[in-house]
Amino acid sequence: MKILAVQNRMGIGDTVIFLPFIKALSQKFNSPISILVKESSKAEQYLYQTSYIDKILLLEREKKTSNRHGGILGIFNLIKDIKKHNFDKIIIFNSSIRFNLISRFSGISEVYQYPLFQKSRQHITDVPRQFIKDKLDLIVNEDPEIQIDGALISKSIERFQINKNEINILLGIGGSGSTKRIPSRIFLSVIEKISKIKKCKFFLATGKDNEEQIILNEILQSNFKDLCKPLDNFSIKETLPIIKSCNLSICNDSSFSHLSAALGVKTITLMADTPLIYGNYSSKMFPIIPEGEKTVSHKTLGKEKISPQKIFDKIIEIIN
Repeated sequence: MKILAVQNRMGIGDTVIFLPFIKALSQKFNSPISILVKESSKAEQYLYQTSYIDKILLLEREKKTSNRHGGILGIFNLIKDIKKHNFDKIIIFNSSIRFNLISRFSGISEVYQYPLFQKSRQHITDVPRQFIKDKLDLIVNEDPEIQIDGALISKSIERFQINKNEINILLGIGGSGSTKRIPSRIFLSVIEKISKIKKCKFFLATGKDNEEQIILNEILQSNFKDLCKPLDNFSIKETLPIIKSCNLSICNDSSFSHLSAALGVKTITLMADTPLIYGNYSSKMFPIIPEGEKTVSHKTLGKEKISPQKIFDKIIEIIN
């Protein structure tokens, strides 16, 4: 049976959050599930070894209508691209009439979709959980899972000289927006605290954005530079086995927090300016919110108020 699931939200985190529903579909129909996702999800870099995923189809439709799947012409291109796979079923995790029409003109006989015209204010986990229960009688409460071959993990352990007698910690210091990026002084304070009592190695995960590079260099130019290994020159695919080899992760709300938790690594999520659900939807996630706040959402602007001591206390709780 050939099944396609459509998840057209933009980021890595959004795609990871939907993985439990994709896996549940795979188990129900005893078949891996193909997915249609945006190129910005970068799904091909972290789902290529996950057994319940079949094909990864890229939705080439960003903000510009000149993309292959943008505009009126893009509808016909997408129909053509989907139709050649001869899917039997499609599960659409959105309320778009566009995708409803595309799926029907693609010749797919069974279409399951969110209620049409109800796009606004859809909860990232509650809505798909209720949808898949109502439409397919599936109860889903699992964490996201990304699978990776053990041989790749062994190679990374050897390549990066990862010592299992040390505490290996991923520091996800990057982030998609300035308000999400915790200052280097907070990470340095945490490094100082834990290094006094444990032998540690830190892997610094970030992108090439100028502000992210400033934070990275501030850490690499500190007294703790010999304990740190930057990962900014590695692809997501290359970082996965490194993350999997770590004892724990400390991450801004970024792609690395989602990937880390989905790889089964206990992940301290530093939630400064994003709805809390993005940092606590998995049992592997342990959110830290700004001092003085009871919760966190957009416009909390709390990156300066993340407590190094609370992070340290959570580290001790995890490793003990």
